[in-house]
Amino acid sequence: MEIDTERTGMVLTGLVVGLLSLFQLSIITVVSTVSLAIVCCTISVRIYYGLIHALKWGDGEHPFKTYLDLDISFSGEEAERCTQKAIVMFLSAIDSMKGLFFVKSLFESLKFLVLMYLVTYLGRLCNGLTVLIIGVIAVFSLPLFYKRHQEKVDGFFAKIQAHVDNIKDIFQRLAQGGGPPPDSTPGGAKPKNQ
Repeated sequence: MEIDTERTGMVLTGLVVGLLSLFQLSIITVVSTVSLAIVCCTISVRIYYGLIHALKWGDGEHPFKTYLDLDISFSGEEAERCTQKAIVMFLSAIDSMKGLFFVKSLFESLKFLVLMYLVTYLGRLCNGLTVLIIGVIAVFSLPLFYKRHQEKVDGFFAKIQAHVDNIKDIFQRLAQGGGPPPDSTPGGAKPKNQ
C-alpha cells in the first residue's frame, strides 16, 4: 500500500492546527471560522470558473461537480444495519462498564482501577486536548515508524507480552489461593539433585 504523503501531510497539518486553535478559542469559534474560510475559498473558485466560462476560455463545468455528485445516501437496509450496530456497540459498552464498576470479575475490575489511577496522573500532567493532539500525531507517525523498524518493535512487544503474561499468571495464582508456579520442564520431569 502506497502512502500519499502530500494528502497525509495536509490532513495532519489541518488537524493539528485545528486542535491547537482550540487552546485559545472556543469550539464554536473554530468551527465557524473554518467554515467561513472554506466557503470563501469555494465561492472564489466558483466565481473564477464562471469568469473563465464567460470569456470562453473554459468549458463552464462546475469546479466541484465531483463532490456534488458524490452519493452519500443510505438505503433503508444500510441505515438499519448501521443503527443496529451502533446500538449493539453502545449496549455492549454499558454492559462492560457495569461489569467493571460492580465487580463482575475481580481481576478485570482491578485492572480498570489501576488504569483509572494512571489516567488521573495523566490528567494532572496535561489536559484532554493535549492528549488528543498527541494521539493525532501518533496516528499519523506510528505506522511509518513501525514500517521502518518492524523487527525491533515486534521483538520489543514480544518481551513486554512475556512480562505481562508472567504478571497475569502471578495474579491469577494469587487469586486462586497462591499455589506453586507451574512446572516448566516438559512432562513434569524433575532434575536429580547431585
